[in-house]
Amino acid sequence: MTRRSIVLGAGMVGVSIAWHLVRRGHDVTLVDRREPGRETSFGNAGIIQREAVRPYAFPRDMKTLLGVLPNRRVDIRYRPGGMIHAASPLLQYWQNSAPRAYQRIVPEYASLIQLCLDTHAPMIEAARAEKLIKKQGFLELFRSQSSLDKRLKEAAENKKRFGVAFQHLDRTSLAVKEPDISDEIVGAIHWLDPWTVADPGALVAAYADAFKASGGRVIQSEVQGLSQDGEATWTVKTANETLKADDVVVALGPWSARWLKPLGYHFPTFVKRGYHMHYKSQEKANLNHWVMDADVGYLLAPMRAGIRLTTGAELDDLEAPAHLSQLASAEKAARKLFPLGERCDDAPWKGARPCLPDMKPVISPATKHKGLWLAFGHGHQGFTLGPATGQLLADMIEGQPTAINMEPFSANRF
Repeated sequence: MTRRSIVLGAGMVGVSIAWHLVRRGHDVTLVDRREPGRETSFGNAGIIQREAVRPYAFPRDMKTLLGVLPNRRVDIRYRPGGMIHAASPLLQYWQNSAPRAYQRIVPEYASLIQLCLDTHAPMIEAARAEKLIKKQGFLELFRSQSSLDKRLKEAAENKKRFGVAFQHLDRTSLAVKEPDISDEIVGAIHWLDPWTVADPGALVAAYADAFKASGGRVIQSEVQGLSQDGEATWTVKTANETLKADDVVVALGPWSARWLKPLGYHFPTFVKRGYHMHYKSQEKANLNHWVMDADVGYLLAPMRAGIRLTTGAELDDLEAPAHLSQLASAEKAARKLFPLGERCDDAPWKGARPCLPDMKPVISPATKHKGLWLAFGHGHQGFTLGPATGQLLADMIEGQPTAINMEPFSANRF
């Protein structure tokens, strides 16, 4: 009998899980209130980050903490109310960022990142989405030699431990690749492994189309209820119909914990919000690569819709109103880095990265219910890690061996 599966959430993670399950013969329905790839997956920087083997730690040195307090930085902003509401998971995040804990987390996290290119590749091929992909890496720019030297030391260690490829660019070499970048930049690291995506939302939509072409079903509707009967059959009520399944996957990003609470699960989730805006370039100026202004904390990406500026993180409640000062500060800095032209969008985009305090996602069966599977909390890397998550969770559902040890991503760690 064909196994019936429902995947809740049509971002990169949910779509990837659905794609893997349908190709293994499951009867799969993908459910989201919006079209695939229109929430968090839509607004990211569009990089499949093979180099990102170290998760973003909570700053612990006094100099950085004091620099954050005035709340004027581009890379991190906070709202007091949001900090209070997320106080417990943020405290755990700070504790897990201590050197000893962080050193344990890095290789666990890296094991997942190392799968990203090999798992995106077959999905790109199946979706015929090669036109969206560039395999030229991206540039991390530095304004001070000391910060560049520190990052180069870390890059060398990452190359030795995790096979990360990079090239050091001095000012002259950088000018060849990006002649319109400001002279304030003293050098760069060219991360060679990552792939960049000209339209992140379109890539998720293409993956969803490939899922449908393989026999999957997509329902755009609000989920109204999730329950399990005595025979272990799951019922998902939507605004339009009631669905039945043997397995349910919760891949709802920052909304996952909210839906799991009625079932008795309490995960210490919080969000890092972010913003983007697209710009034209001034006459004759060209941006050839995705570029990250490392010392300030924003990224510029030459996408289909224009040059996308993405901000750092904002710590606030998931549904709180937008605060646009962070974007304004990033734009001011970016205009000094590269000759940006006028804005292309009517309003800035706002999204939220789903985070857990040990910086690792949950990719796991639930601990209290048969047939309930969890895939959320990918932080900054849901777009990068969706296909790897899909492959790993499908293996677990099928009872097959997984490519890596999944214990570090188990739900029972909370």
